[in-house]
Amino acid sequence: MHAVTKNVGNSIPEPIIVESTAIKRILISRPNHRLGNLVLITPLVQEAINTFPDSQVDLFVKGNLAAAIFSNYGQVGKIIPLPEKPFSSLYKYFTGWMAIRSRKYDLVINANAGSSSGKLSVFLAKSPNKFYGEFNDAYDSKYADYDHEAKNQVYNLRENLLWPRASTGKDRVPCPDLRLKPDEIAAGKRCLKAITKNTRRTISLFTNATGQKCYPESWWCEFYQKLTARFPNYNIIEVLPKDKISRLAFQASTFHTHDIRQMGALIANTALFISADCGVMHLASAVGTPTVGLFSVTNEKQYAPYSPGSFAINTNLVSDREAFELIGQCLLNGR
Repeated sequence: MHAVTKNVGNSIPEPIIVESTAIKRILISRPNHRLGNLVLITPLVQEAINTFPDSQVDLFVKGNLAAAIFSNYGQVGKIIPLPEKPFSSLYKYFTGWMAIRSRKYDLVINANAGSSSGKLSVFLAKSPNKFYGEFNDAYDSKYADYDHEAKNQVYNLRENLLWPRASTGKDRVPCPDLRLKPDEIAAGKRCLKAITKNTRRTISLFTNATGQKCYPESWWCEFYQKLTARFPNYNIIEVLPKDKISRLAFQASTFHTHDIRQMGALIANTALFISADCGVMHLASAVGTPTVGLFSVTNEKQYAPYSPGSFAINTNLVSDREAFELIGQCLLNGR
């Protein structure tokens, strides 16, 4: 795919002069199935909706998670999913690609500069206005947080659309948002109380991650012992991954579900969420819970949680003492 798309969308686009009322149909492309990558396009979707309030936003994705993530986005229309394993479902795979050719769009956006499939989908889509998502060094100099995966395409959109509008281009980039409904949050509160059986504030942990991002069980067990000693008046629960593996050796109370909205609703009722860089970290940030992301191999400038109260800790550079001081300050300032 990289070979096919190496010359697609390499040039920086000329700014597009357009009236907001002229944009009715938008396609945002992020053909990736991972939870974190899909949650990280919610700021771009919000920006598109805010900029073009009369538009409908279609999504070109992979897998089935997008339907749950965007279920409360009223202006998200058609979700076009590719199968997670293309060679196991070739018909669905090619049908998905053909679907983006079946309607005309007023604006098409590749949500990730490094996605070859995203660039190819923009190339194939029918639209007079196309953004391939190329990284722009000029914007990198202009915006201190341009490196962030959730933010750079928002800045690209703002810089490349020229028309009189309310935004000055200096507005804060929207935070990731799962848009939980009040009844979902209430259900999460009941579930949390059933686990903790008290009204104390709760710290939630997620100890899983992919590849080298995952800290070993010995690291998590030591971290948990220090956390319980430092914050004895807090409940501590572990949110388990799909395979129900605990890297705390089940020392803490646990919560498990395959439903990401139920998971998000429970986390939304906790005072603080801590995990390594992973999809559930971005999910926690997207439900408004102050989120501490632990980074050891990935770049925190690209993936750090940035919702209110959230921050990243590079465990290669920050000592345990400093980390717990930051966590304590976050709890003191938080909800």
